[in-house]
Amino acid sequence: MTPTSPGAPGLASRGSRSVALGGRGLIATSQPRASVAGLDILRAGGNAIDAAVAASAVLSVVEPTMTGIGGDLFAIVHDARSGRTRGLNASGRSPQAASLPNLRAAGHESIPDRGVLSATVPGAVDGWARLLAEHGRLPLARVLAPAIECAREGFPVGEVVARQWLDAQPMLAADPAAAAVFLPHGRAPAPGEWFANPALAASLDAIATHGPGVLYRGELGRALTRDIERRNGWLTQDDLAAHRSEWVEPIRTHVNTDAAGDTIELLELPPNTQGFVAIEALNILAEDDLRGLGHNSADYLHLMLEALAVAFADREAHLADADAVPDATLRRLISPEYAREMRQRIGARRTPTRQETPPATPSTPAGDTVYLAAADSDGNLVSLIQSLYAGFGSGVVAGDTGIVLHNRGSLFSTDPSHPNHLAPRKRPLHTLVPAMVYRNGRPWLAYGVMGGDMQPQGHLQVLLNMTCFGMNIQEAGDAPRARYDPTGVCLERGISASTANALHRRGHPLIGGLGFGGFQGVLIDQDTGILMGGSDPRKDGLALGW
Repeated sequence: MTPTSPGAPGLASRGSRSVALGGRGLIATSQPRASVAGLDILRAGGNAIDAAVAASAVLSVVEPTMTGIGGDLFAIVHDARSGRTRGLNASGRSPQAASLPNLRAAGHESIPDRGVLSATVPGAVDGWARLLAEHGRLPLARVLAPAIECAREGFPVGEVVARQWLDAQPMLAADPAAAAVFLPHGRAPAPGEWFANPALAASLDAIATHGPGVLYRGELGRALTRDIERRNGWLTQDDLAAHRSEWVEPIRTHVNTDAAGDTIELLELPPNTQGFVAIEALNILAEDDLRGLGHNSADYLHLMLEALAVAFADREAHLADADAVPDATLRRLISPEYAREMRQRIGARRTPTRQETPPATPSTPAGDTVYLAAADSDGNLVSLIQSLYAGFGSGVVAGDTGIVLHNRGSLFSTDPSHPNHLAPRKRPLHTLVPAMVYRNGRPWLAYGVMGGDMQPQGHLQVLLNMTCFGMNIQEAGDAPRARYDPTGVCLERGISASTANALHRRGHPLIGGLGFGGFQGVLIDQDTGILMGGSDPRKDGLALGW
C-alpha cells in the first residue's frame, strides 16, 4: 500500500460539491438543520463536542427513522487540552430478564426483529451527558435547546427521510402509539411536509431540565417502562438505573509511510462494535500496491472484497460483548502477523467456503444510523455515531413519551455456544462504528459511513481513496463503492461493466438491493490548521464551516 497526499494531481474523479472549509469550526451531518444547529453552538462559544451533541439531538428529531433518544451512541473524541484520544461506548445492555429460557417461555425460538423483546437499554442520552461533562463547555440544557425547539415547532421532512418513513408506514400503523405520533393524517409525511413531535419535545425538555437521571432513574424512565410492562416486555426501571456508559481505548493500526514520511493510523472502537473488521481488512492489504492496481479496478476490488470476507468471517465467529471477547483473541485479529497469514490465503479467485458458512448471529440489515463529525480551532475532534438500528427501531413508541425504542437486542444469537448469545445484562453485537485517523502522530480525520455492515467497508474504502488515490475529503466520500455480502458483491453505479464482468469471472456473484451507506467527514489540515469537511450526496446533509 503506497499512500499519497490527499488532493494529489491525476485524479480520475471529482467531488459532487466543493470541500467545506472553516477556520474556527466545522461540522458534517446527514441533515442541514442538524449541521446548522452544530455550527450555531460553535459560534456561541461551544467546542466541537458541544456542537456534536447538539447536532446529534437535532438528528434525533429530524431523522426519527434513523435515530432517537431511545437508541445507542458511540464516539471517538480527541481532547486538545489533555492531548488524549479515547472512545465512548454508550450502548445499552439487555434487560435482567433477557435469557434464552425466557425467550422460549414467551413463545419464540428466535429473537423478534421488532417489538419490546428486541429492545435493550437506550444509551444515547447518557452518552450525550458524559461527552458534555468531560469534554464540553456548555451545559446540557443549552446544547439540547435546538432539538427541543425543532421537536416542538416542527420541521419540513427531508426527501431521503420521507422515503424511509414511507417504507416504515405499515409497521408504524400496527402500533397505536407509534401511529399517533409518526403517522399524522394516517400516513407518513411527504417530502417537505411539516412535522412536529410535541411529546418528544417534552421528553427532551425533561432531560435538559433534570439531566439524564430523569430517563434512567426518574419519571421519564418510569413512564417508558410502565408501557413496556403493559406490553409484556422485559425492560424495567432497574435495568435503566443500572446503565453506565464506558470510556474505552480505541484499537489501531498503522498504514505504511509514504515518500514524504507521513504515517497514517486508523483508530476504531473495540467490541462490542465491529471496528476490528476495518482494521483487520486494512492490515491484510497493507503490503499490496493498491495504487498500482488502479482505483476500483477488478484487481483492486477483488483483493479488498476478499480481505473483507476474511474479516467478516472473524466478526461472525467472535464479535460480542467485550466481556465475551478475550483480549488475546482481539489482539490476534488486529495483528500484522495474522493479517499476513490471511493474505496468503487470498488467490486470484473468490474463496467460497469462507463466505458460505451459515451465520450464528442474525444477519444485519442495511441499518438505520446517523453519523456526524465535528472539529474546532482548538484542535478538538469528534467522531460520533447514533442509531435505532432498523428503521424506527423496534417500532414501539413508549407511552406518551414520543420515544422510539431501538431493537439492538435482535442481534443477539440464540446459539448458547456463541459468545453473542442472549443473556441478562449483556451488550449485543453492534454495527455502529465511528472512526478517526492520525497523520504523523496527530489527529487528522474524523469520519464514518453509516449503514449496518457497510460501515467498516466504507471506512476502508474512504480511507484508501484519500491515502492511496489522493482524493480530497469530498471526492473520497462521493466515489462509487463496492459492498461485500456473504451472498455476493453489490457494485454501485459508476463502477464499470468491465470491472463487474471481471469480478464475476473470478467467482464473485453480483447481487443488487444493498445500500452503500452515507459518509460524513471532517479533517484538520496539518500544514495550515484549516478545517475541511465532506458530506455524502447519498444523504440529505451537508458540511458547514465557520
